[in-house]
Amino acid sequence: MNLDFSQIVPYIPFILEGIWTTLGFVSVSIIVGFLLGTVLALCKITGIPVLKWLADAYTSMFRGTPLILQLMIIYFAVPQLTGYDISAFLSAVLAFGLNSAAYVSEIIRAGIMAVDRGQTEAAEALGIPYKPMMKDLILPQAIKNILPALMNEFITLTKESAIVSTIGYLDLMRRAQIVGADIYRNFEPLLLAGLIYWVMVYILTQLGKVAERRLRASD
Repeated sequence: MNLDFSQIVPYIPFILEGIWTTLGFVSVSIIVGFLLGTVLALCKITGIPVLKWLADAYTSMFRGTPLILQLMIIYFAVPQLTGYDISAFLSAVLAFGLNSAAYVSEIIRAGIMAVDRGQTEAAEALGIPYKPMMKDLILPQAIKNILPALMNEFITLTKESAIVSTIGYLDLMRRAQIVGADIYRNFEPLLLAGLIYWVMVYILTQLGKVAERRLRASD
């Protein structure tokens, strides 16, 4: 086999820098997706038809179109319409955050609906307002039930982050491609990038299991 990993040794620090670049925008995207997804989930279970329709339409649009298309529209098409150049980082955060919110909203909605209806009825009987009831009673219970699904969404987001290489963002994938073009060998840097992605996903998986065990122990 025509393999020579010695050639990528000088480039390893350059590739490893992509870990922090990747985790940087993924972390912000996760926060955006979770916060917006929570708002959308609450809109979906509200008694206000307009809010429910808007939340359902949002989810349908972002779940029904490819993530790479959404990224391209934000990075290339929006500047054409507005005249404002959006940075690769901001484009990545917006595309991944808005896309993730659509999926997270469904996960959280399902978690809220799974909470015993008696909890809500008891809170209403005690005169607890809607906002503190959701914040202190319903949502904490829902999060415990949906934590595995949320972690799976975040892991998927981390793997799909490689898509941002298509807009020139210097993430892990893009750096591996640059090294491959520089040394005219693609297998070695791509294999290293794949190994790093696997390690990141493995660590996230283990952290999710630890968090899940602690939540169960707190019951």
